[in-house]
Amino acid sequence: MPALMLEPTSMDLPIIDLDVFLSQPRDSSAVQEECKKAADALIVYGALILHDSRVSESGNTRFLDLLEDYFAQPEADLKKDERPELSYQVGVTLENTEKPKCAVDEPCLRVIEHLDPAERPLDISGHSPDPKCRFFWKMSEKPPYETEYPGLNAPNVIPQAESIKERWTPIMESWGKSMKQAVSDLADMTSIGLGLPENTFREAGKYGPHILAPTASDLTKYGQKDTILAGFHTDLNFLTIHGRSRYPGLHVWARNTGKRLPVKIPEGNYLLVQAGKQLEHISGGLIKAGFHEVVVNDKTVATIEKMKAEHLDRPLIRISSTFFWHLSSDYLLAPIPSLEERAKSMRAELINLGKYVLEDAVYPPMKVGEQVSNELKHIALMA
Repeated sequence: MPALMLEPTSMDLPIIDLDVFLSQPRDSSAVQEECKKAADALIVYGALILHDSRVSESGNTRFLDLLEDYFAQPEADLKKDERPELSYQVGVTLENTEKPKCAVDEPCLRVIEHLDPAERPLDISGHSPDPKCRFFWKMSEKPPYETEYPGLNAPNVIPQAESIKERWTPIMESWGKSMKQAVSDLADMTSIGLGLPENTFREAGKYGPHILAPTASDLTKYGQKDTILAGFHTDLNFLTIHGRSRYPGLHVWARNTGKRLPVKIPEGNYLLVQAGKQLEHISGGLIKAGFHEVVVNDKTVATIEKMKAEHLDRPLIRISSTFFWHLSSDYLLAPIPSLEERAKSMRAELINLGKYVLEDAVYPPMKVGEQVSNELKHIALMA
């Protein structure tokens, strides 16, 4: 396998073409090259842009319209869909509930400390909860066995408002299916690109509690420049995939540059994918979960003003079209030996190049459900 490029060659995220993977034989040079490009993008950047011609802009538009209408409801109506007893893993999570883990997590704080001051995220040291709302809609397949983690695999909550209820399930299922099939196919590409059997990750995630997880920020309340909508953090799942939001403000940090990159998802059949903690764990740290934040920046403010002028009838709410792809809750999460060895070699190479490298992380074997529970406690969603 060719040596991995250790430095990004561009400040733009690589674009991976899923159409190549779906239209040509797996052993073709074009597919093999695209799969390696996908795996390398996740190793080097922790994120990539995915092109999938099956994904429609109109599907994203219907989804964003629905979620704007849903989150424009009075808080009393939203609270009916809240399930704190299930660690908010289905239904709504209201604003100022979830805390950014990195505000108190030592490894995260060291990452921030070693960034150039001009490239650091907005200050999260106050550990205030994020002023964002979420809705979790499960897109999972029921396992043929009794799971040890029923709270992570609870049935969905359907909003009861008449103006929302009829549209809800068809639109959520349609857009969720588009996102799920795109990220599942990328999981196959990543397996191949890492030198593993094609179905390695797909099988590990067959019964995962996959979640369509739109995130909402009320820009009438939180639209001032430099407001943190989602503080600097990584995602706890395997892969996160996003459709295009109507408002800019998402920044990601490429693994080896220390540069904050504003995310620009092209119009059309494009999605953003980010690596999560489960992928970091199973790869022994070869792929690191990608750090990111959502803030109100100059472009967000300009878009707010434009939306006020051109769309007076629409709620001023930023919706993030997000899908969390998980490994199965009962799957034993442990580093794959071949990837763990590559991670050690890459770490040694970075140290030899004089790069700042965090202390060796430990990835002990554990059930995915335990890993998720540990992470939920850190972000104040589980007691």
